[in-house]
Amino acid sequence: MPTNMKRMFRGLLILFAAVAAACAPRERTLVVLSTNDMHAKIQNFPRLAAAVEACRDTAQLVVLVDAGDRWTGNAYVDMAPTPGMPMIALMNRLGFDVATLGNHEFDHGQAFLGRMIDSMDFEVVCANVVSDTCTFPQLPPYMVLDEDGIRIGFVGVVTNYEGPGHPAGNASSFAGLEFPDPQAMAMKYAAELRPEVDVLVLVSHMGDDRDEELLGKETQFDLVIGGHTHEQINKRVNGTLLTQTGKNLQNVGVTVVRLRGKKVESVDYRLVPLADYAPDASYQAEVDRYYAEPELNKPVGAFSETIDKWGLANWMAGSVADETDADVGFYHIGGVRLDSIPAGGVSTAKVYDLEPFGTEIALMRMTPADMRRMIVSKYNDTENRKEAHRIDLISTTPYVIVTDAEDNALDVRFPKLREGKTYEVAVSDYVYKNYKDLNYTDGKFTGITVAGVLLEELHDDSPLAPDNRPRQEVRRK
Repeated sequence: MPTNMKRMFRGLLILFAAVAAACAPRERTLVVLSTNDMHAKIQNFPRLAAAVEACRDTAQLVVLVDAGDRWTGNAYVDMAPTPGMPMIALMNRLGFDVATLGNHEFDHGQAFLGRMIDSMDFEVVCANVVSDTCTFPQLPPYMVLDEDGIRIGFVGVVTNYEGPGHPAGNASSFAGLEFPDPQAMAMKYAAELRPEVDVLVLVSHMGDDRDEELLGKETQFDLVIGGHTHEQINKRVNGTLLTQTGKNLQNVGVTVVRLRGKKVESVDYRLVPLADYAPDASYQAEVDRYYAEPELNKPVGAFSETIDKWGLANWMAGSVADETDADVGFYHIGGVRLDSIPAGGVSTAKVYDLEPFGTEIALMRMTPADMRRMIVSKYNDTENRKEAHRIDLISTTPYVIVTDAEDNALDVRFPKLREGKTYEVAVSDYVYKNYKDLNYTDGKFTGITVAGVLLEELHDDSPLAPDNRPRQEVRRK
């Protein structure tokens, strides 16, 4: 071939390569920032704001997502003139894009939640809540965001396992609502959305065990942003990334989705501690205004030394029994919302952080056989699995749960109770209303709030000396 022909041929090859490169699908990166189970911890929000803004400064496509339980856990939010509103105002300001419901969204009732949703500038999606009431509008099951031509679908689901048939909480909060199986509804809308979107995300408040169970089936999601179980999760199940950030706004989840054209090439996740960020000054000023509440800041009493989770549960079980002159007090560990309180002064706000639900004391008469039935049923619970196979009911009376090799409860031994005798038992209204297999006589509500009793005891008897020793244990037979 003549030299000039070779040069022309090489030139054409270079030209064709340049054209092919120009026409190839370009690579793009989508960053999904996620939170879950913030539980009104607005004291950490200024650090979240700093982290989000830093990401927006460096990445072109950023979406901000929350997987539920935005309030209940901070008196400055939960006892605001409109409970929960400080958290929603901060989320609106930061520009959250989408969220789903958690069980604690219903703590103030569905009518209140319906009004609060109207205050949220972000979309709230939930595929497994069905409403025919005027107090709670029907939510969309999903939404689709278009970010620079990339279509991202978000399907939301909430647990219905603890009710059973509805999220954890008092049944009155869910009257008129139905909660179909969240896994079935997730799969239904995944099939509907998959042909319409480039990236498909499940925003789930089922818990990581239920998320993993779902992904063990054939699903079409690229990513699951989870919540409810307060775990730190970063794993792949059947090729789908499953994530969760823990609780209390200690971390933010960062998921990087790389696409070539509109095809997902990779999905990677990392958990970023918010302690690594200096608080954003303007958000800090807003939080400080919420915290400037004299009544909540008022010191009530003190502990002589640090009280841990066991000690707090012992204190609460003892207080409900003492206040009502009951023989035995029980308190469920899920109602103890702090892990510890340090030695020294205790504010009103701290007590309401410990007990944020307005819980009332209930009384009933039970024999040891009745108590045994209650404890065994809870330990072996197959529906609310995150509360099963653990000591859930802390009591003023010692007891031992006897289990088999598979960790199923077989018996409960009460060394200080007499079989056949009937005892006056004090419990929280949550146990009284929601626990299965309760057998008792003369059950009633007292009208006495747990928080009120704790505040009174701190005021009258400080400094309190904590009892951090466990009175309950599990032994294999």
